[in-house]
Amino acid sequence: MDVEAAPKVDRTVLNSQAKQADEAEHQETAWQAIRNHRRAVFWALVVSLCVIMEGYDTILLGNFMAYPAFARQFGSYDAADKTWQVSAPWQAGIGDSSGIGAFLGALLNGFLVDRFGQKRVLLGALVALTAFLFIVFFSTNVTTLLVGELFCGFPWGIFATLSPAYASEVLPLKLRVYMTSWTNMCFITGQLIAAGVMAGLVDNPTKWSYKIPFAIQWFWPCVLVPILCFAPESPWYLVRKGRIEEARHSLTRLHGAGDDAEAAAARIDTTLALIIHTDNQEKEQLKVQTSYWQCFQGTERWRTEIACVCFMGQYFVGMAFAYNSTYFFQQVGLGTNQIYDLNVGGNALALFASYLSWLFVLPYFGRRTIYLWSTALMFVILMLIGILNVKTGEHQIGMAQAVLTLVWTVVFQLSVGQLGWALPAEIGSTRLRQKTVVLARNAYYLVSVVVGVLEPYFINPTAWNLRGYTGFVWAGTCFFTFIWAYFRLPETKDRSYEEINLLFAKGIAARDFANYQVDVFDPEDEKPTVLELSTV
Repeated sequence: MDVEAAPKVDRTVLNSQAKQADEAEHQETAWQAIRNHRRAVFWALVVSLCVIMEGYDTILLGNFMAYPAFARQFGSYDAADKTWQVSAPWQAGIGDSSGIGAFLGALLNGFLVDRFGQKRVLLGALVALTAFLFIVFFSTNVTTLLVGELFCGFPWGIFATLSPAYASEVLPLKLRVYMTSWTNMCFITGQLIAAGVMAGLVDNPTKWSYKIPFAIQWFWPCVLVPILCFAPESPWYLVRKGRIEEARHSLTRLHGAGDDAEAAAARIDTTLALIIHTDNQEKEQLKVQTSYWQCFQGTERWRTEIACVCFMGQYFVGMAFAYNSTYFFQQVGLGTNQIYDLNVGGNALALFASYLSWLFVLPYFGRRTIYLWSTALMFVILMLIGILNVKTGEHQIGMAQAVLTLVWTVVFQLSVGQLGWALPAEIGSTRLRQKTVVLARNAYYLVSVVVGVLEPYFINPTAWNLRGYTGFVWAGTCFFTFIWAYFRLPETKDRSYEEINLLFAKGIAARDFANYQVDVFDPEDEKPTVLELSTV
């Protein structure tokens, strides 16, 4: 790959400009940031729309298990219950196949982005998904469906790991948590669309009742590919490659909006200086390279642990059981139409709760505080669902359990659902950001495979048939997630990437992050020496 000749920059000038950008980011309000960086907001929003497809498919397959036409095509007749059922092993296999593909796709993404950049990788993944969807659409048996989902998982894994990393790189400090958690809202939007489509087709007795939902997935690549051809590349990626003028041009496209052209140009210069300063800090002081192996060395190991557990935590707090739980609703005695109406309502509540999180939770409370209080509350809700199962078989009890899952959904999307996407994108060092997000999302996929195997056995009447008692199982994992967060999850709200780097480098305890004062522009580091901008 061709790389520009690395220019030489005076450290004093560089640090002075970087300090200006750092102070401006800390002083800027969220509304000012939206006004000053509206182009960057737009592109972060558009790139994250790719995740809608993964969210759509996630709820699609999980809820098809209680879908009459799908069960007749891909399942077998259960004489005991007098219903058509996809067996627990095939439920697990189909449900896990896309997760396995996504795991491999995400892992591959860590290498592809380093070589080709985020834009080209994203476009390639969209084109690949368009082709793989043909396998799913024309499948007539569970084996073909499993293979199709496996291949579709590759681009979905790329979308899920590339989108939050791109958002964290193109946006300023005050918007970082909003746009990285926007990825989660796109995921929910996909689930809501799928829930609405399935509720509308549940009474259709033909094969089109499940083929139409599959076909709708072609819509997104057709819309997004033409738009994303014009997306700017991440300036952080370009700086890491030594392509400084290209990074400046990218920043102009991302942050050049504003009433005052001169002020916008000055902002671009200082922002570029801050990116270079941070990159140099990680290369020279922290000795950070760009390999997967370094994610498990020194303080990077703790940062990788946080990213992974925050993403896995979405399952540990009970997501597979209490979120989009149509199959659970069926097993506690609710009718088919009632089930899918509740499913649509649950997804609408999830999206509404995510917006409430933006307005009333994330701006006022720290990441650590939100995570701790929410896991404690979800633990209580899961325990109540399990306790109610003592009087099983009554319609009122089943409805009460269903309502509690909706309450759980609101709490989840106010907190862990949002932070599970936001924290991995901001906790790793900038040079390892993409790989940290990949490892975190892959940890999530690994847990999803295990959970995907276990959950059908917990609920399925032909297997362990625990019904609401499953709440006790996930209450236990939720409790251990709370304990981990108390001792290991630091506070990163309103911290720049430079500050986060130094706090980890100093070995500050997680509980002390919020109040610890750190100066990333120590005068001793501002010597007037010449700095060589080396390539990776």
